Amino acid sequence: MSMFVRKRVLVTGGAGFLGSHLCERLLRDGHDVLCVDNYFTGRKDNIAHLLSNPNFETLRHDISTPLLAEVDEIYNLACPASPKHYQYDPVQTLKTSVLGAIHMLGIARRTGARVFQASTSEVYGDPDVHPQTEDYFGNVNPLGPRACYDEGKRCAETLFFDHRRQHGTRIKVVRIFNTYGPRMHPDDGRVVSNFITQALRGEDITLYGDGGQTRAFCYVSDLIEGFVRMMDSDDDITGPINLGNPHEIPVRELAERVLALTGSRSRIVYLPLPQDDPTQRCPDITRARNLLGWEPQVGLDDGLRRSIDYFDQLLGGRSGVLSGIEAHAVSG
Repeated sequence: MSMFVRKRVLVTGGAGFLGSHLCERLLRDGHDVLCVDNYFTGRKDNIAHLLSNPNFETLRHDISTPLLAEVDEIYNLACPASPKHYQYDPVQTLKTSVLGAIHMLGIARRTGARVFQASTSEVYGDPDVHPQTEDYFGNVNPLGPRACYDEGKRCAETLFFDHRRQHGTRIKVVRIFNTYGPRMHPDDGRVVSNFITQALRGEDITLYGDGGQTRAFCYVSDLIEGFVRMMDSDDDITGPINLGNPHEIPVRELAERVLALTGSRSRIVYLPLPQDDPTQRCPDITRARNLLGWEPQVGLDDGLRRSIDYFDQLLGGRSGVLSGIEAHAVSG
């Protein structure tokens, strides 16, 4: 029977939506966690409840500049992930992805740490293969307004696999599909947070295009379980591995579910589709099932209830529409 080994784990972007949930999970599993964040989109509120844990420390740092750390594992999550934020300073977005990957790989090479890259389904662009498997090369516009994020993540993947070939670095690469849950940034412009905050405020719910474009939504706790399983897998499992929910729905249906769950009287209004916005996005998770024994467990309505409860509290309970949602929904 193997004995528990407490690991020193570095999480970049640790005060962000995904990073804070990952830090929480790693601490619960008994590890020492160093959370590194520059707080561009990460928020101290996301990790405030962890600061009293003696196994948790936090460092304000931008990973586009070098960092020294003695660690056993690195999760590289740092990068703004919504178009509104990554297009604010596209050059810095690229530097975060590319230089951040270089710096984290450098730490891993020096210390022998395993290093995990949070890549993205955006590497597939506006796919003409559906659902997307990991061996699909994508249909990407390298010059468009989304390219700073898409190409930055594609380059990070290239760096990871070249580092493995050239230096034997122990890499883990996952491609994240749409994820949602508590601690999403309320103004990040992504559909789940958009729809929920608009419904709670009684504002019009804005749908781009005809709302027929499809997405598949994975609840955050499911995704974090996939992260941990990937990091704990054998060294020869490098990825890339898709992590996401293969249950695909039209964005219009998501808006209707949010309206039903909040009891909001908001109207749905339609706006033009942004440039290069994918019409279909859904993961093939065969590889994750076979290699990691992983698949999502949380149903969409359950996850949306937990997310709505979080946003209602964040907005100060001003909506007054949530009397039917049980208080326990915020847990998990």
